[in-house]
Amino acid sequence: MDNEVLEAVRDLLPGIADDARATEEARRIPVQTIRALTDAGVFRMLQPVRYGGTESDPVHFFETVRALSGACGSTGWVASVLGVHPWHLALYPDRAQAEVWGENPDTLICSSYAPVGTMRPVAGGYEVSGVWRFSSGVDHADWALLGGVLVGANGETVDFTTMLVPRADYEIRDIWDTVGLRGTGSNEIAVDSVFVPSHRVMRNFEFSQLRGPGQEVNTGPLYRIPFAAVFTTAIASPVVGVVAGCYETYLATMRDRVRLSLGGGRFAETRYAQVTVARAASEIDASILQMDRNIRALYGAAAAGEEIPMRLRLRARRDQVLGTERALDAMEKLFKTAGGQSLDRGNPIERAWRDAHAGGVHVANDTERALELYGRGAFGLPVEDNMV
Repeated sequence: MDNEVLEAVRDLLPGIADDARATEEARRIPVQTIRALTDAGVFRMLQPVRYGGTESDPVHFFETVRALSGACGSTGWVASVLGVHPWHLALYPDRAQAEVWGENPDTLICSSYAPVGTMRPVAGGYEVSGVWRFSSGVDHADWALLGGVLVGANGETVDFTTMLVPRADYEIRDIWDTVGLRGTGSNEIAVDSVFVPSHRVMRNFEFSQLRGPGQEVNTGPLYRIPFAAVFTTAIASPVVGVVAGCYETYLATMRDRVRLSLGGGRFAETRYAQVTVARAASEIDASILQMDRNIRALYGAAAAGEEIPMRLRLRARRDQVLGTERALDAMEKLFKTAGGQSLDRGNPIERAWRDAHAGGVHVANDTERALELYGRGAFGLPVEDNMV
């Protein structure tokens, strides 16, 4: 099936690329860009059909994210993060889904999954307080998925959860000022003694077990693949997309460049340049091919009603973190050989270098953690981790 959303998005890419520097300066995605992505259907790709979504093949979603990221890293990042949250909400009780999408299917959801919120049981739900950082696209969302710690009577940790909180119940603090992904507007969320009803809270353990009450009403295979694979691929895909876009920019920029030193001549005619682009292209291709292969396999198993084997879940995490690592390796090769002119602030190659590395530090791209889990599984040792 063709990726119709990607076809619509391609018409937007030149304008998004032209606005990339202004997006950085503003430290957030322009409202008109969010509106254009909404009209193109980006944010409904992983949303249930019951609430106006298209329940698209997840490979198509990540393909679209990579294309956007190639034009503007910040735009691709926010599209991926805000675009993956409808998938997550679809696992919640239908009552929670109706509260978000019942009146407006285009309602957006941001997140900050770090379990820093304190939850105390009260009648009908929980009293919640906390401060969460790094909520990308928060200014465009009306709800937030926030990580919490359920504490007992003596202050001991009882469980880890993710809760759904409306914008009226949290404060947005404008603190985002970073070296990369500057346009994502990943500001801070603060909650002070707010009531969150039980139907808007889910245990993280349930997600790792591939279950959620929303599966009773959202019966498609999209909602039966692992949270860890879907979410971490949503974090890796913008990084790979940024580098893939930079590769094309690099070719266009360096093709006719004449060296002013080292004997002069066209850069593209040197063996050094030719080997560099070959290595970078292979790293990018390997990242995309492996991640897409795994998402297809997970989706295919779910569609066939098969139990998803742990070895596939572990492989998906292995290839996701190594996909990010390969993309960053390619980025280094391109940046190192792009020459002094690419150091100018706002140059697309310089911006891609910053954006790719900023995305690479996300906890979802923790290479050692994911590879350790894969190694345990390969040796037949028990694997107990919510992020697999």
